[in-house]
Amino acid sequence: MLDDYVKMILRAPVYDVARETPLDPAPAISRRLGNQVWLKREDMQPVFSYKIRGAYNLMVSLSEDERGIGVITASAGNHAQGVAYAARVLGCHATIVMPKTTPEIKVDSVRRLGADIVLHGNTYDEASEHAHKLAAERELTYVPPYDHPLVIAGQGTVAMEILRQHPRKLDAIFVPVGGGGLIAGVAVYAKALYPDIRIIGVEPDEAPSMQQALAAGSRVRLERIGIFADGAAVRQVGVEPFAIAQRCVDEVLTVSIDEICAAVKDIFEDTRSIAEPAGALALAGLKQYVQREQVSGAEFVAILSGANVNFDRLRHIAELAELGEQREVLIGATIPERPGSFREFCHALGPRLITEFNYRYADDRHATVFAGVQVKDRTSERRLIIDNLRERGYAPIDMTDDEIAKMHIRFMVGGHAGGVADERLLRCEFPERPGALLRFLTHLGGRWNITLFHYRNHGAAYGRVLLGIQVPAADQPAFEVLLRELDMRVEDETANPAYRLFLQ
Repeated sequence: MLDDYVKMILRAPVYDVARETPLDPAPAISRRLGNQVWLKREDMQPVFSYKIRGAYNLMVSLSEDERGIGVITASAGNHAQGVAYAARVLGCHATIVMPKTTPEIKVDSVRRLGADIVLHGNTYDEASEHAHKLAAERELTYVPPYDHPLVIAGQGTVAMEILRQHPRKLDAIFVPVGGGGLIAGVAVYAKALYPDIRIIGVEPDEAPSMQQALAAGSRVRLERIGIFADGAAVRQVGVEPFAIAQRCVDEVLTVSIDEICAAVKDIFEDTRSIAEPAGALALAGLKQYVQREQVSGAEFVAILSGANVNFDRLRHIAELAELGEQREVLIGATIPERPGSFREFCHALGPRLITEFNYRYADDRHATVFAGVQVKDRTSERRLIIDNLRERGYAPIDMTDDEIAKMHIRFMVGGHAGGVADERLLRCEFPERPGALLRFLTHLGGRWNITLFHYRNHGAAYGRVLLGIQVPAADQPAFEVLLRELDMRVEDETANPAYRLFLQ
């Protein structure tokens, strides 16, 4: 199998449309990690993603009759642009089915390339199911985004370039994983030539389809996935990529949204380019690996797989980058309501850069404080800050890893609500599209009183709601039924300490 794929990769005519992208050193991140880090710049392709390689490699193999009828695919964006671009070059018609949650920048890019767009479903899997249905109805050729040998071979040309461009022996290549086409192509080529190179996949921790499949020994279908890294948000990896991964992939890591955002910032600082979340996965995994293994002096490549990101999403990425870099600690505390106490609390934090400070009068005796503090080493300094505050008589809460503190409370610190009985606090996430918030509120109905509501849209990817609602004990069973019918991620945060400190 390996030899066959190597031949297919060497023969792949991808350079009819793709370019050989640079393998750029990343000096700033290399110095910080104590290893030589290289970025494979697939964001510099004509469609700002490696996907053009696999799409063209398959489509150029189609017969004239197949091209004449046309092709169809499903994609969250990057594969769509690859298919649309290849179709324009080859002179055939392309229909692209995209999830309604696809960033507008990707939808617009596909439309400019001349493809017909069908928006369907909230996830890639729903779009894929609809695309297969249309393909059967219209007798169109379906161009899979990852589960086809020719697509895998096209993506494998990335590894061919890396091994030709890198001046020394590589220790590991870090590869973003969605459906598995890229890591399959990279792994099968690299392992055939240099079996000692470690091939390490990286997935978002809210869509770990390859990691779970390798652990289970068979493909698994995830019940629920997050779509922050929309280019890698796949419920189930492909059949062929999984078979290759079982033989050729050494490990698959998962990274948090915070870690992805920090990697986007790292890439910007070294290249002045802005990666999309899925495009920064590999670097986020590389950083996690270095920290876990405490390795130094190694040669690592991270594949920067794409740069199709909505400008609006940069606000969210910037907010979380410092947390992802473990350079910020979030602290909540109650301080005495008397002259000088505010200054005393700031003094207790020490000579550190304050990134955020929210102060709110609570009553004649107390006030609440929400503070963000920049640190160099979060592991040691967060404990030092907390201990120092306790020694000075405060009762601080470490909110650094608290989702509702990061996403909601820091924007709505304003005092407590008195006399609210039977209040439950819920954190909800739903795919964002026009009218989504209204549909959410309509489904909640008017049976229970809403006591708190904070909504944030993160660049049209998904909406986040922090919801306070009065639910008497007798109504709890009916309310639980309604929550299950919402078909979205809902977490009960009623016991959250940040909620109790600032809002309850």
